[in-house]
Amino acid sequence: MLRSLVPVVLLCCGCATHADKLTAIRSSYHSGNLPAAHAQIDAGIAKSSREADVLKLDKATALFAEGRVREAEQLMREVRDAFDAKEGRDLKEGVAAMLTDDQRLAYAGEDYEKVLVRFYLALANLMQDGSDATAYALQVNEKQQQIVQSAKPTPDGKNLKENYKLVTAGAYLYGALREETHTNYDDAARAFEQVAKWQPEFAQAKADLERVKTGAHSKPGHGALYVFAMVGRGPYKEERAELVSTVAVLIADRILSALGKQSLPPNVAPIKVPRVVKSVNTVNQVQVFVGGKPVGATQTLTDVGRMAQEQCDATLPETIARAVVRRAVKKGIMYGTKEAIGTDKTQWTSLALDLVGVAWEATESADTRCWGLLPDKIQVLRLELPEGVHSLALKPEGANVTAGAPDAVTVSVENGRNTYIVAHYPGSRMVGKAVTNKPAK
Repeated sequence: MLRSLVPVVLLCCGCATHADKLTAIRSSYHSGNLPAAHAQIDAGIAKSSREADVLKLDKATALFAEGRVREAEQLMREVRDAFDAKEGRDLKEGVAAMLTDDQRLAYAGEDYEKVLVRFYLALANLMQDGSDATAYALQVNEKQQQIVQSAKPTPDGKNLKENYKLVTAGAYLYGALREETHTNYDDAARAFEQVAKWQPEFAQAKADLERVKTGAHSKPGHGALYVFAMVGRGPYKEERAELVSTVAVLIADRILSALGKQSLPPNVAPIKVPRVVKSVNTVNQVQVFVGGKPVGATQTLTDVGRMAQEQCDATLPETIARAVVRRAVKKGIMYGTKEAIGTDKTQWTSLALDLVGVAWEATESADTRCWGLLPDKIQVLRLELPEGVHSLALKPEGANVTAGAPDAVTVSVENGRNTYIVAHYPGSRMVGKAVTNKPAK
């Protein structure tokens, strides 16, 4: 039985984490080497179906930065639907995860990823004809509410997700779209009220709310220009050892060993869990120039890094609970094997099984799958400009940002209509190009 158990343990061992593969992708993207990022992402998708969804989100981000928004929207819609389908995790994969680690589970996306993919879908659609943008923006709030309301309470009745930081960017975009209709100012006002409540630091919300209450989108002969900036290098996951839970499992080991005839494998390996890491960023905002004159700077709508970190902290007890149960299952298998063999008569066999048990636990890896090319912050600046063609320049600002030539973009502004620009600034250089729904003709 021992000989048959060893290959099973080796087969079930955890493998390299997603974080290892993501390092090169993030490096290529953040340095502006989009061809290399695409090649690395495509190789990862071809190699691992379990990581395909998050890698498709990274690919869609790179496509968006290049201006290939139709392809980006198609990929993001595919992943959104896949996440929705996987929210009820497959039983067989759950059993397999008990023998290996959480990397075997069907990845249904982190809660913030499920919400942000809908915001990105709205932006990508706006860069085309915008026919589905309002529906996508509305889905942002709907998904947030569904996630919080459907959360299973803890044994003491608490909802770990009720204090989630909400994605203000979705409500803001919905408000801008409803205002542009010139007939749904009440909807716009409710959306901007949510923005002011959820993100009180966002100073533009007050002016937006006052404007829509007057029922005037813009002055006659003017239109609105929204500059969305994806600022900073966003959050990612890395593997950490959870020491508190390790102590708890060690106590459980001693109790179980004291009650039974057989010893249990010593708890040498700590419990490994994914923890969200916030990058150190140099860019604080993006200064906008029109006709060579500064007209304002983008402000933060959604702090993606903070939100991801807080959500990870909120759901950590569930992650640890799965790890503890997994340890118990593995120890139970080893304990049952000892009972079946009768290792109380053979110390060497008992020792060998202990070593197999230690190896089985030590090879676990945390599930570090994540959307790795998100920004740290989603920012926006709204301007009111006369109808016509305008030459703009965008320049990132921050304490350690290297001075360089501003990035130019030319857009058309229409009377009473919205024009949108989306730019990606993970560092002091724009990645790709500034994408707009109304380029100058």
